[in-house]
Amino acid sequence: MFDAQTTALLRAVLDDVCQTVSRYETSARTHVAAKILEAARQGEATPDSLMQVGRRALSEAPTMWR
Repeated sequence: MFDAQTTALLRAVLDDVCQTVSRYETSARTHVAAKILEAARQGEATPDSLMQVGRRALSEAPTMWR
């Protein structure tokens, strides 16, 4: 898995990307988290690149409002 520093970065990116998403929108948050984790596993390590992945995932995420 990831070290503590990387885990903290991933959580911070997820929280930042999903700051406007309700905590009840679990499908959207889960989708974004999965995409961020996938990118990190493939070597993405900078906050900017992970934010970009997260934002793209959020725009594609399933929501209950669509």
